[in-house]
Amino acid sequence: MKPRHYAALAAASAFVLASCSGSETSETAAVEAEAPPVEAAVFADVTDARLDNAEQTPAEWLSYGFDREETRHSPLTGISTENVADLGVAWTYDLATNRGVESTPIVIDGTMYVTSAWSIVYALDAATGEELWVYDPEVDRAVGVNACCDVVNRGVAVYDGKVYIGVIDGRVEALDAKTGEVVWSQVTVDQSLPYTITGAPRVVDGKVLIGNGGAELGVRGYLNALDAQTGELIWRFYTVPSPDKQPDGAASDSAFEQVGNVTWGDTGAWTTDGGGGTVWDSIIYDEESDTVIFGVGNGSPWNQALRDPSGLDNLFLSSIVAVDADSGAYKWHFQTTPGDNWDYTATQTLIIATLPLGEDGADRRVVMQAPKNGFFYVIDAATGEFINGNNYVPMNWATGLTEEGRPIEVPDARYAEIPYLQTPGPLGGHNWHPMAFNPDVGLAYIPAQEIPQAYGTDPRFQDDSTKWNTGADFAAGVPQVIPSEVFKFLRSGLKGRLIAWDPVANEARWTVEHEGPWNGGVLSTAGGVIFQGKLNGEFVAYDAATGEALWTHDVKSGAASGPGTFEIDGEQYVTITTGWGSAYLLSAGAVAAPQPVPPTVGKVVTFKLGGDQVIADIDIPLIDPTPQTAEFGTEEQLQLGLVQYARNCTVCHGPFAVSAGVLPDLRWSTYTANAESWKGVLVDGNLQSIGMVSFADVLSEEEVEAIRAYVVQQAYNTEGIDDAIASESGGSQ
Repeated sequence: MKPRHYAALAAASAFVLASCSGSETSETAAVEAEAPPVEAAVFADVTDARLDNAEQTPAEWLSYGFDREETRHSPLTGISTENVADLGVAWTYDLATNRGVESTPIVIDGTMYVTSAWSIVYALDAATGEELWVYDPEVDRAVGVNACCDVVNRGVAVYDGKVYIGVIDGRVEALDAKTGEVVWSQVTVDQSLPYTITGAPRVVDGKVLIGNGGAELGVRGYLNALDAQTGELIWRFYTVPSPDKQPDGAASDSAFEQVGNVTWGDTGAWTTDGGGGTVWDSIIYDEESDTVIFGVGNGSPWNQALRDPSGLDNLFLSSIVAVDADSGAYKWHFQTTPGDNWDYTATQTLIIATLPLGEDGADRRVVMQAPKNGFFYVIDAATGEFINGNNYVPMNWATGLTEEGRPIEVPDARYAEIPYLQTPGPLGGHNWHPMAFNPDVGLAYIPAQEIPQAYGTDPRFQDDSTKWNTGADFAAGVPQVIPSEVFKFLRSGLKGRLIAWDPVANEARWTVEHEGPWNGGVLSTAGGVIFQGKLNGEFVAYDAATGEALWTHDVKSGAASGPGTFEIDGEQYVTITTGWGSAYLLSAGAVAAPQPVPPTVGKVVTFKLGGDQVIADIDIPLIDPTPQTAEFGTEEQLQLGLVQYARNCTVCHGPFAVSAGVLPDLRWSTYTANAESWKGVLVDGNLQSIGMVSFADVLSEEEVEAIRAYVVQQAYNTEGIDDAIASESGGSQ
């Protein structure tokens, strides 16, 4: 492949040579003699000016959300409502992973940069899918236990000839965009603590912006600004005060002195577990005010009564925060969920737009978000002032918003004394799946969902745990053996939809109902088309104005990531990464999964008009229906096993020990047949090299054996679970 910018350089050189082909005058020769040497063009020469004016180069997809405002709206019109039905597969590339894939591809000068699980980076020819280079940061698979929601990665940033990747073990690395060689590598977290990085970096004025994850396990969140050339720390903004409320010498010090410290009590688990507040996804830049605006995650632990018994607001948890881009100094904040108690992060897509929401309908620059808590917010981009908001999904934890935008809570939702079945649950009314905004029709497109969750206070909470430690009891109200009718009922309560939200009218204009939740991110185009992938493997194009389905294609795997579009030689392409995994399939397991998951499914799938390629079929292995050991366990042991499985295992291996197939289904594991083999995995760490670490510091040998008994019990519950799934799928799995 000949990179596009090299072609431009060659054309320019040819022009110069042609101009000089005639006779030279002495004056011309003298000028040329004094001229400085021509520097070779920088490969992937992305500058701030280029990023600030992304709409001027619509053929490329320069950054995670397309433009600085992260609208995910492309000005390209080659694919439109009139011809989208002619889309076909142009090429596919196998990412060779059976773990979650959440990356939005970046396309610059004809090269696509994309990531897969374990923070692996790929450079591909964007027109053909030909592999140019692959970089594997060689992550120790044992860190996978720190990833709340699978070992995913949402993409890279490209700037000044470098590709920047946030590695799941806490490193940030700069790669040469042409070769994939490491330019610099910087550890940005205390790697003795359970931090992770899954989000895509952003670059602003020579600074790489990156946050981290880990709030479910007990860390203190922050946003870093690193020097793009060296990786050195320029500034850091903490989102939770230091335990003694003393200055850190960080950019956030003045924020806590002004507004933050008084919103935290002096006792509670936050003083030892860090408090949470990780900045694990959305970061945007407002070039008009030179402001970085970012979303902040949940508290650690979730349960505020354990985290901070004072019951105060706990800034800056579940907040949108604005800081000066150069110094990181605090400007303003808006808290979506004061005193967060439910994992209601505000890290979901942030979008800047200009809307007629000023006095007498004047234009006003705003920030929009549909966070987990179920409310859609529009706030002033310069001040953080609340403009309007409304619930975009059904909810029972709040009855509305005050004039200041504060949720009016239902008291029982705090689950202080009794469990509360709540919607939205911790997976939210909208999760990480990117939202989009089409300025032509004035609509924001939300990948929305309904996934209820019963919350209850965990009576066994310990504030020094190094594993999953939310302070919420996920075993509350869960039976040891689930009848098929209950299992079907749980599945029927899971809903998904695409909502076209009018942020001026503060209401939905149209809605498309999906078969279930956890559907993909959204792409908007000036051709009047909206693209979204779905959990069931369909990639669909909708009319942006009406929601009418115009085209669909089976990508033969879950399609949860944010699609993108680009143009090469006048031909428009639409691309999406596919692959099962991520939070929902791990934590919800086969309660939600439509079928067992193939072992290798991750791909980049790229479409164009008239494309005629085929996505290869994948043979789905059948689950062995024969349990590996005899049923055993006393009633007390089985109850203990249920509780400890819910606290330590369900997030990865699924509720009721029913996996969606991304990670092993423990019901059919040969390790259940022998107590020593089981102990070898859970206590001795015999499978640590492939990501299953030891739980010796969390579980006693009695609890380990109780979990084995519970898992075996679930293996015998075929009529409750497997038969329910089989009946829904026509009798086969």
